[in-house]
Amino acid sequence: MKFLKMMLAALLLSGAAAGFAATPNTSPVERELPLVTVHKSPYCGCCEKWIEHMQAAGFEVKVVNTDDMTPVKQRVGVPPGKGSCHTAEVGGYFVEGHVPADDVKRLLAEKPAARGIAVPGMPIGSPGMESPDGRVQAYEVQLIDKAGLSSTYSTHAGAE
Repeated sequence: MKFLKMMLAALLLSGAAAGFAATPNTSPVERELPLVTVHKSPYCGCCEKWIEHMQAAGFEVKVVNTDDMTPVKQRVGVPPGKGSCHTAEVGGYFVEGHVPADDVKRLLAEKPAARGIAVPGMPIGSPGMESPDGRVQAYEVQLIDKAGLSSTYSTHAGAE
C-alpha cells in the first residue's frame, strides 16, 4: 500500500512538472491569474490592442462586444468623468481603460477595498494606445474606492 501511495505521488508530481514545462515563460502567479472579461465596442481597434497586451502578460481574456457601454459602466461603478473606451472585470474589480497589466496584477495581489482602477480618457502611449513615433504622455492610474472617490494608484511618466 505504501508503494502505491509513493507511485501515485510520483505520477502527480511528474504531471505537475510536465504542466510547468509546457509553459516555461509563465510564472506560477501568472498561471493563477483570473479571467478578464472585457466589454467593448466591436469596432474599437485600441481595445483589441489592450486585450493583446493583457494576453501577453498572461491573462486569459473573454470579449463581450456591445454597442452601448453606459449600462456596463453604471453596473460596475465607474464614476462620471473616469471613463474610457472599454471596461474590464477581473477578480471582483473593474478595470477602466488602458491600464497596464502590471497595475492589474498589483490590484489583484493587494486586494484593496475598492471598486476598481481606471485610466480616464485614452492617453497616448498607454497600453493599446501606442504611438508610431513612440510618444508617451504622462498618465495616472486611479484607484476608485467603494464610495466612488479616486486617488492616485500609480503614475506613468511620459517620453515626449
